[in-house]
Amino acid sequence: MMGIWLRGSGLCVDTQHVVGDDFGLVLAEAQGGSEDHFAVLWRDVNPALLRYLRVLAPENAEDIAAETWMHVIRGLPRFVGDEASWRAWLFTTARRRLIDQARLHKRHPAEPLDEISAADVPRSPDAAQLALDNLATESAMALLTRLPAHQAEVIMLRVVAGLDTDTVADMLGKSPGNVRVLAHRGLKKLESLLGAAGVASRAGVTT
Repeated sequence: MMGIWLRGSGLCVDTQHVVGDDFGLVLAEAQGGSEDHFAVLWRDVNPALLRYLRVLAPENAEDIAAETWMHVIRGLPRFVGDEASWRAWLFTTARRRLIDQARLHKRHPAEPLDEISAADVPRSPDAAQLALDNLATESAMALLTRLPAHQAEVIMLRVVAGLDTDTVADMLGKSPGNVRVLAHRGLKKLESLLGAAGVASRAGVTT
């Protein structure tokens, strides 16, 4: 089971399931039509994709995931990049499918980020960040569904998808500072939820 924790002042993800040094070979073979190598890519990232979608669109997560993979399969021969770029491309594709669905159902877009003051910008690890230290994935997903959608999405993209701040900022059309603030506020809310549930966080941070 993938665990979520914090390293320093940033969010981290358990990377035991990433393809790693073999990614270039696996990608090339998948692009050449190898079903076995494509299955490696699928098995690596699909669990994280479903976690992301189940937080943001719980009733339609599997359908959106399937549609995402259809787009990815069509575009795979033209993809160029490393494993980080691959994950960013896949989650960007998934997010576009989410937006398409929202438009189809005439839902309102996510609320814009409130005005940010300098005092809002997190500068160091605090109790809110420590609240996620070593949380089991299933528990974290249940709590994340109770956050405002834009905060939950940032945390999902940073923690579960394993994308860096700049990549998430580009995906969401926000500045890196905005992304950090959304993560910070989301973690503060998670701390409150954990406290209400009587769950204690560890006193230290994994370095």
